[in-house]
Amino acid sequence: MFDYIKGIITTIKNNAIVLDNNGIGYLIYVSNPYSFDFNQEYKVFVYQQITEDSNLLYGFKTIEEKEFFLKLISVKGLGCKMALPILAVGSIDGIMDAIERENILYLKKFPKIGDKLARQIVLDLKGKLEYIGVGITDEVVNCENELREVLIGLGYKEKELKPVLAKVDVSLSIEEQVKEALKLLLK
Repeated sequence: MFDYIKGIITTIKNNAIVLDNNGIGYLIYVSNPYSFDFNQEYKVFVYQQITEDSNLLYGFKTIEEKEFFLKLISVKGLGCKMALPILAVGSIDGIMDAIERENILYLKKFPKIGDKLARQIVLDLKGKLEYIGVGITDEVVNCENELREVLIGLGYKEKELKPVLAKVDVSLSIEEQVKEALKLLLK
């Protein structure tokens, strides 16, 4: 199993790229191949799908995209070829928000997602999507995780914390972060 492959983009197709790594060209299916630049080096996070008649690689620019893709394909009836276009059309935050709010209409806008599958996505993923941290540095995520653990230890629920954690200044000491979070929670 591969975690990522680092190499140079040698071909851009309508649904895939070819990434050259030491003379081996890996065909990797991606949500938006045109977000990659030809002849540039990339570190592509990959998921390998092995079935009885195929061995495919799906690629992602960030680890967050890959993690969200893995959550999507865990949904009953939602395979890799249906999950990839979801990432191409929607933002991870928007999709997560739609799932948490049970916004079936939003989910149905994606290709091949009907009413039944949209409801299955909500059923399988609602409440199970912890913060993925799109575009945020490891330091910020670590501070938020530490603050989250402290607040959960004080008896608060994950659902209550999501809107508050985004508002807390992570440059403060952990004690100051807790004070600021508690003020926001008590409003």
